[in-house]
Amino acid sequence: MAKAFASQGDLTEKKITFDEIGEGLWAFTAEGDPNSGVIIGDDSVMIVEAQATPRLAGKVIEKVREVTDKPISHVVLTHYHAVRVLGASAFNADQIIMSRVARSMVAERGQEDWDSEFQRFPRLFEGHESIPGLTWPTTTFDDGMTVYLGNRRVDIKHIGRAHTAGDAVIHVPDQNVMFTGDIVEDHSACYCGDGYFNDWGGTLDRIKAYQVDAIAPGRGGALLGQDMVNKAIESTRDFVNSTYEPAARVAARGGSLKDAWDAVRESCDPKFSDYAIYEHCLPFNVSRAYDEARGIAHPRIWTDKRDIEMWEALQG
Repeated sequence: MAKAFASQGDLTEKKITFDEIGEGLWAFTAEGDPNSGVIIGDDSVMIVEAQATPRLAGKVIEKVREVTDKPISHVVLTHYHAVRVLGASAFNADQIIMSRVARSMVAERGQEDWDSEFQRFPRLFEGHESIPGLTWPTTTFDDGMTVYLGNRRVDIKHIGRAHTAGDAVIHVPDQNVMFTGDIVEDHSACYCGDGYFNDWGGTLDRIKAYQVDAIAPGRGGALLGQDMVNKAIESTRDFVNSTYEPAARVAARGGSLKDAWDAVRESCDPKFSDYAIYEHCLPFNVSRAYDEARGIAHPRIWTDKRDIEMWEALQG
């Protein structure tokens, strides 16, 4: 029987956890599904990542209301992917914040990404009919910006390309806690289909230099303590390198995309096959690694049609 494409066969509901990772800082996680973060200030709340639909965002709001009745004033989106941003309307926030580069990617490829992700992972789009349209930020930044939630300072920074060109990290200095989006994952595959393999390691180094006490990663459990933080950073680095290097060797000798697929599987399967969304990510990761190794500097736009053409080429 042919394998289901991406996560079309993943219909199992995931268990939600809601962990305090610093005073007034919470990680909303769900067994490898997209995470969200919660930052409680003096008078209001900032949400990090909005989920894929307003209905799923409602599950985050339910958890927020278990710990505070303060209004939600800000939503920060670490990048443009549909599963991260399309639920933003549910929060009724005063500001929706993205990097300027991430906003440009909504304009360039937001609808194509939505159509593609909806096809790949239908379970994550529960209540998709409630999405009002593409999510646009009200506020953008280049290298960084600071938001004060009363006396609580929140630094939002673009410190390098990795998962996408416009990734943001959110650092809360008073607790030395960071929300990394999909730059760092824990026991979950990195999605590299829109990534920059040769930049990713340097961006991880800049996160590591903060020596934070906790991280809410893009997927996987909350990381508490510098040992867990550093272990996840290094396992993310290993995943990215173990994907790129075999694909680059194949590209250098003029091999095919299917050859790259076989080489990456040989490298990654023994170490990462039990990671969340591993099979989902693999074909996109191999395609992007093969492209980057052949000199295609910027990720090509994924569409629902291109997804299937790629999958058929690899399966055929």
